[in-house]
Amino acid sequence: MSVKKEKQLRPSSFFKYLFLILGCLVIAAPLYVTIITAFKTREESTVNFFSFPSQFYLGNFREIIEKQNYFRYLGNTVIITVCSLILMALVIPSLSYALSRNMRRSKFYRFSYIYLVIGLFVPFQVVMIPLVKIASSFHMSNIWGLIVLNLVFALRDGVFLFVAYMDSVPRELEESAFIDGAGVVQTYIQIVFPLVKPMTATIMILNGLSVWNDFMLPLLLLNKSKDSWTLQLFQYNFKTTYSFDYNLAFASFLLSMLPVMVVYVFAQKYIIQGLTTGAVKG
Repeated sequence: MSVKKEKQLRPSSFFKYLFLILGCLVIAAPLYVTIITAFKTREESTVNFFSFPSQFYLGNFREIIEKQNYFRYLGNTVIITVCSLILMALVIPSLSYALSRNMRRSKFYRFSYIYLVIGLFVPFQVVMIPLVKIASSFHMSNIWGLIVLNLVFALRDGVFLFVAYMDSVPRELEESAFIDGAGVVQTYIQIVFPLVKPMTATIMILNGLSVWNDFMLPLLLLNKSKDSWTLQLFQYNFKTTYSFDYNLAFASFLLSMLPVMVVYVFAQKYIIQGLTTGAVKG
């Protein structure tokens, strides 16, 4: 019987591993091209674009860092990402807590929750043109306007995940705090917020990756002035300024990838912990 079971499992296991191998190749192939091209000279890329470099040439990285205002664009990207995440960590959990505790007994809170969740089904292309006009009218076509918009777009999925997660927090803990004389704000800060740290970490990591790699919003709001460019806009305008030098372009891609990859490697366990706990308890 055990032999028959093993034989029945082999075809499914084969296709499972085949699918995983193909998925790894799809991810690894572009990464391989990016790395080898960044470390090759122009002459080597001309001879064979996919060959491994004969030596690790660092001149591409040196040229980008020394001559192309790279640190200005890196600083803009860091400011946008960090400020956006701070606002998300402050606003999304507190708003979700208010909705979670009041929407069952208040039509206003229930409507507010439904209104925010409906935004998940609205494609960005639908709101793109109105967004540009509104941002221009309110003088938000700058870095700080982009930070506010990042928070607005993060509210949709953030509130949806947090409200379900908040329901898993025992109400008895809050009731005990109220009996001891604590207010709503004190109860939220000292009891509720520490309990939702896994979901807070999840929201910050996922949105941090999104904000760091975002291209459309910076293109719509920041492309007018070079001083406010992000790394993505710097790479986008690369082809017009340098007739698209592949070696410099891929070197800039690799430089922009490294920080977020390092952060993701050390923080991925919080993503799994937050999503798994929310799914089980919610």
